[in-house]
Amino acid sequence: MTRLIVTTDSSIAGAIQQAGLADLVIAIERRLVWGPLPADAELDAFFAPRTTQPRGLHWLDDTPSWRLEESGVKDRGLIELLAEYDTVEFWRGPEPNAQLILLWLLDHWGRQHDANPDFVVRSLFLGVRDVDPPRSELYPPAVAITPRQLKLAKRAWRAYRAPTPQSWRDLFKTNLSCLPQLAPHVRALLNELPRPASGLGATEARILQLIARGGMQPFDVFPGHQKCWAGCVWLLGSWSAA
Repeated sequence: MTRLIVTTDSSIAGAIQQAGLADLVIAIERRLVWGPLPADAELDAFFAPRTTQPRGLHWLDDTPSWRLEESGVKDRGLIELLAEYDTVEFWRGPEPNAQLILLWLLDHWGRQHDANPDFVVRSLFLGVRDVDPPRSELYPPAVAITPRQLKLAKRAWRAYRAPTPQSWRDLFKTNLSCLPQLAPHVRALLNELPRPASGLGATEARILQLIARGGMQPFDVFPGHQKCWAGCVWLLGSWSAA
């Protein structure tokens, strides 16, 4: 039985591959929380077979070329490659960007097929760099995608790509629990909108709080992956010009 794992970080992808947990591990690290989102054509081309897509705009570009060549999958499209494996898993990290990649992938699948994707999702609650090498006791449970989850993912992806945040805010009118961690990420992004009194979002306000204490170094203000996501940073995309 052949097994494919798709992750949202090249570090854990390499660790999984070295541990022999899958026949092939693909990393997708496309940033979706910075700047305007790509146009529809670019988003579709990202998961399509390679033709004229520039480097960095294809879903296989974050995986070492030697690994792709050894597996004979260089330049393949997402849908056709997933169909060639008996088991497919998507390992989603806790970062907001990883959640968006999952929404994007499910939306792409839903527009290509009427049926639910025959792969499972594992939601990592540790930072991906904290699991090296991966150990079986740290694996989160595998969750199959249901019609309800697929429908919610498609709606959330459309809302994120909308020119204003109203549709994203309106997601709270729906029960979001069927997609783990979606609700906190929806709330976090809304908190990044400018506050009426100060014009600052949550990230700017937090930076000022940290600096006001004095004696802070740049790494204390921007800790990156070394600290938890309790106050995760969202960088507005398509709403920034609204």
